[in-house]
Amino acid sequence: MFDFLKRGEAETGAPEAKASAAGRVAAWGSAGRVTWSARDSVTLTKTGFAANPIGFRTVKMIAEAVAALPLVLQDHDRRYDSHPVLDLIRRPNAAQGRAELIEALIGQLLLTGNGYVEAVGGAEGVPAELHVLRSERMALVPGQDGWPVAYDYTVGGRKHRFHVGDGPGPICHIKSFHPQDDHYGLSAMQAAANAVDVHNAASRWSKALLDNAARPSGAIVYAGTDGQGQLSADQYDRLLLEMETQHQGARNAGRPMLLEGGLDWKPMGFSPSDMEFQKTKEAAAREIAIAFGVPPMLLGIPGDATYANYQEANRAFYRLTVLPLATRVTGALSDWLGDFAGESVTLRPDLDQVPALASEREAQWARIGGAEFLSDAEKRSLLGLPPLEVGDG
Repeated sequence: MFDFLKRGEAETGAPEAKASAAGRVAAWGSAGRVTWSARDSVTLTKTGFAANPIGFRTVKMIAEAVAALPLVLQDHDRRYDSHPVLDLIRRPNAAQGRAELIEALIGQLLLTGNGYVEAVGGAEGVPAELHVLRSERMALVPGQDGWPVAYDYTVGGRKHRFHVGDGPGPICHIKSFHPQDDHYGLSAMQAAANAVDVHNAASRWSKALLDNAARPSGAIVYAGTDGQGQLSADQYDRLLLEMETQHQGARNAGRPMLLEGGLDWKPMGFSPSDMEFQKTKEAAAREIAIAFGVPPMLLGIPGDATYANYQEANRAFYRLTVLPLATRVTGALSDWLGDFAGESVTLRPDLDQVPALASEREAQWARIGGAEFLSDAEKRSLLGLPPLEVGDG
């Protein structure tokens, strides 16, 4: 907006000052261009989870919902009430229970796209303990054929290598689908990163406007005492420096200016209500929720009319997000632990004990129970039960 001042300076023939050729580029590096946060998992976790209420709540909702699901263990013939794998899942280590372990695993999967579970101890049979490892500390080591041969876990400059060979490995790696990476998953937080930046920026901008009396932006018009609307080189540089350091960026939004002789302030901006920051935040919040698969209605985001009521939105949340994620994670864990136990078992959510799906399950039980053309074994299989319990004829 000061180009006309530059033209005035050239006409007066002001002496050229020595300056770095890259100095002006560095000074204006963020002016007029969108600046996005880094896309590494550590930065995304800080900006999208620890510093964003929508990201925090969506991850917590999904992780806690999956962790609260009742689990059942069964094989082809029976459902187990007691089994080494089931006992290990119920108490994976001395510091965590089943819910804490699964919540940590789901949280890592949502935030980084990767979840790592370490098997500890147990010379024979299932491991003695299970531990969730932080994803940003883990690095996969591919072999010559591209398949992983080891995992390196680094903490404080020290590295521990988990070797992968024949038989069950010490690490269970669960990852989200990534179309362009063979070894690591794509997180929902990475897909929502732009919306997170917009939501955080809108919050900072609104806070800055409130801190500065919610004043709109404008332009500075210079009218010299001699009628010449031109600044000297020193005056121009001083004014430009003050604009960059004191009145540019979200943290300085609306800050009042101290104008000297010949300078006049002309408001040009809109009020905060006209700029509709609240709608911008709501749109960004909705995009974050959609990326994670949480109906915006469940997060209290207004303006969402996709579902007729809260109960329907909650049922869709479980059907479309919680259950698919829980089934995939528990299936990977049961296959991995089944290799330790030397038998094929399936760990999965017990749908009959999920309150959000009670009406659906009741209707399904009634429909299948009334199908006289199905045998008892077929009915049990359709309901997710073993065809015959041990002792059945």
